[in-house]
Formats: sequence, C-alpha cells, structure tokens
Amino acid sequence: MARKFLGREMNPLTKRRLKNFKANKRGYWSLWMFLALFTISLFAELVANDRPIFVRYEGKNYFPALVVYPETEFGGDFVTATDYRDPFIAQKLNERGAVYWPLIRYSYGTIDFELKEPAPSRPSREHWFGTDDHGRDVAARLIYGFRISVLFGLILAGLGSAAGIAIGAIQGYFGGLVDLLGQRAIEIWSGFPMLYLLIIFSSIIEPSFWMLLGIMLLFGWMSLVGVVRAEFLRGRKLDYVIAARALGASEFSIIAKHVLPNAMISTLTFLPFVISGSIVTLTSLDFLGFGLPPGSPSLGELLSQGKANLAAPWLGISGFVTLGTMLSLLVFIGEAVRDAFDPRKAF
Repeated sequence: MARKFLGREMNPLTKRRLKNFKANKRGYWSLWMFLALFTISLFAELVANDRPIFVRYEGKNYFPALVVYPETEFGGDFVTATDYRDPFIAQKLNERGAVYWPLIRYSYGTIDFELKEPAPSRPSREHWFGTDDHGRDVAARLIYGFRISVLFGLILAGLGSAAGIAIGAIQGYFGGLVDLLGQRAIEIWSGFPMLYLLIIFSSIIEPSFWMLLGIMLLFGWMSLVGVVRAEFLRGRKLDYVIAARALGASEFSIIAKHVLPNAMISTLTFLPFVISGSIVTLTSLDFLGFGLPPGSPSLGELLSQGKANLAAPWLGISGFVTLGTMLSLLVFIGEAVRDAFDPRKAF
C-alpha cells in the first residue's frame, strides 16, 4: 500500500524528497531532537515551576501551574496569589490533601532565598545547573529561554520570509522599473543601523518581546528577497508562464500558481538558516543589554552573566551548550532540507 500524506497518496516527487531527507541521517535525527526539545519547552510550566502541577485539597482538584488561586482557597487569610512554599500553606496542603510538584520546583524568575552559599551557587541536587547571580535556577531559565528564543526565531523568520517573498516576487516578475526602484530602496533601507535604532527605542520605551520583533522585522525581511527575485527573473520567461499569459491568466494567478511554487524550493532550503540567524540576533542583543526586559529568561543574558562571573563557569557553559546545540540542530536540519530539494539527488 502506498504511503499517504494528509489523506492523499504522495506523488513520486514528494516520496523522493522524503527519502533524500531521511538519507541525511544527521539532519533527520536533528529534526526529531529539535522537536523533542521544543515540545518540552512549550510545556515549560509543567517541567519547571514554583507552583505545583496538581493539588487535591479537601476533595477538590486544583491546577496551580495553569491557574492562579488565592490563598483563601487553601485555608489562608489573604486573597493574594498563593505562595505554595509558605510553611503554613504547605502544612495545610499536606494535612488535608496531596501536592504534585514539577520536576524542577523553580520558575525562571524564582529566587531561592535558602541557598547554602552565596549566589551564584554551584550545581547541586536542588539546582542541577546551579543558580545565577540573582539566586535563580539556571535549568529553569534555560528551558524558558529556549522557548522564547525558538518562538522569536520562528515568528520573525515566518513574517520576514512572507514579506521578503512577496517583495522579491513582485520585483522579479515585473522587472524593469519596478525591479530597479525596488533594489535602490532595499539598498537605502539596508543602510540604516538597526543596533542604533534599538538603542534609541530602548531609551524611550521599555523593550519587550513584540517591540523587538517589530523593529527586527523592519529589517529582517530582506534576507530572502534576493533569492526569490532571482527565481522569478528566471521563471517569468519560461514557456509555461508565457503560455499561461497567452491564455489570459491573470498576473496574480501566474505568480501564485506557476512561478511561486518553483521559487519556494530554494526559499525553503534557506529557512532553517534564517531562523538560526534570528535566534543569534536576539541572543546578541540580550548579551549587550538591549534585548528583552530585565528578568526575562534569556540565553544572551545568561551568557552575559557567565562573562561577568568567571568564577562560576556553569553559567557560561550551560548557556553556550544550549545555544550551540540549538543552532547546530537547525543547521543540520537545513542541510537535510537542502538535500531533499536538490534535483541532482535522484534517490
């Protein structure tokens, strides 16, 4: 029985591409490793949290990791959020119910005030990768930082690629004056110093995830314009495009149905590298202090702490290994995607 994809039988070209992708063992297993790590980070609240995953108290079920409950729900006196580490609350929960904690009992911003040595403290049974110079668990910050970095890279690469593909398609398909003016505009726009703009905006308003994303999106769309433009310049003169135009097909229909699918092949091979570049940019900004707000889980901020605390090598090593592993997996996946779409590799 032929394999099916989304309920449809795969065509021979798709089968060949999948075989070529799987033939690159390093890229194939890197994809599964990356998906596993990313899936774990998506459920970071269930892996590393200073609130229990599940609480059963006086016959009622609670999910503190997902819902904030007031202290009065568990016999406390205040309507503020429950501190499950409070000895009084912990005693109440243990006497009248059961508490199920995540694997790591610290969130990315939780400060351990009961450290046995000054922060940053060394790795221990309580803190697997030690704590940073604020007493926060490094393992928890790595998990949350991994999620923010990947989501930032995916969103920036997705939106930037969509804009770059659209602009490159218009330039390449219509050519002439449209292409000439578009290239001059890109040359001028690429000359703006993005880092200086970020410094200026950071001094005016507090930086946030979406502000950084918006500013970097203003410049990140240019990475794929050249590739798509070249593919459209080549494809617009092919026979089947000329035939479609002679048959009365609209310009939009020709772009979307005839030229764009072929241009997307080269674009997809660049996408993992665009994602890794977006992650490196965010990490660099955090390292320099112009990235996410202070206290946010950030790999760049952890690397900066490692530079400032050379006597605590676990900070720099853990951040470097996490970032290096993430980028290496993305590069290996990109190589496998490139092999999958390479027409010379007839498996």
